[in-house]
Amino acid sequence: MNRTAIQGVRGAFSHTAAMRAMGGDVEVVECRTFEDLFAAVDSGGAQRGVVPVENSLAGSIPRNMDLLLEHELHVVAEVRVRIRLCLATRPGCRLREVSSAASHPVALEQCRGFFARNPTVESVPAFDTAGCIKDLMSGDASYDAAIGSELAASLYGAEILERDLEDDCENYTRFLVVARAPTTPPESGAKTSLVFRVRHEPGSLYTALGLLAQHGVDLTRLESRPIPGRPWEYRFYADLRGATPGDQSAAIEALGVVADEIHVFGQYREEPQAT
Repeated sequence: MNRTAIQGVRGAFSHTAAMRAMGGDVEVVECRTFEDLFAAVDSGGAQRGVVPVENSLAGSIPRNMDLLLEHELHVVAEVRVRIRLCLATRPGCRLREVSSAASHPVALEQCRGFFARNPTVESVPAFDTAGCIKDLMSGDASYDAAIGSELAASLYGAEILERDLEDDCENYTRFLVVARAPTTPPESGAKTSLVFRVRHEPGSLYTALGLLAQHGVDLTRLESRPIPGRPWEYRFYADLRGATPGDQSAAIEALGVVADEIHVFGQYREEPQAT
């Protein structure tokens, strides 16, 4: 059985991602913060870690991209989970009595429409979606409601006032599975995650991306992140896919000629879109 670290208290979405990535044979290690999650895998307290890196509505989770670079771990799989959010309260509470609703900041970003329709309800950022519901039901919360999964509401005995709070039904979170050792890339359907830096020169990024195109590699994601201690300089996080892992490796080798820095997080099987 794999010990797998996730962030949060009974985080239903991370639990789902862990079960799918590990085939269901999982002992979950719950971590309060993402830093704790990476530390658990680093120390051997968990064999795998399930890390959310981007949401189809709210965008990326920058801190986790930075943590990938800070730790010597390998990306070995990805999981995409359909996210459905509900408004949970203590039994008997009515919507007109709700003046504040708490959740993780990324979940709150997915529910802008709900707060626009209910301007008297204040959004309260917190460390975890399921943890918000747990604290609400234990009496340890100052807010009136929490936004999280229907499963978490059921686990802690909360009442659901509204379902499908997310702004669009096509709401997915992509998780990366990290481990201390790399996995063997599949012969087909492979994906590569990496980070690179190029010089501040005209056309340097254009040249780098052109090399990827020359090797028939599809750039599925590109995002810049500032480099600490070096104002206005950036690293580029990228996801690649190509016909074979060899195509991607050849493209990365060519990229290394023009990049001042390059770090490959891992090659792994691309997961089809979840439903």
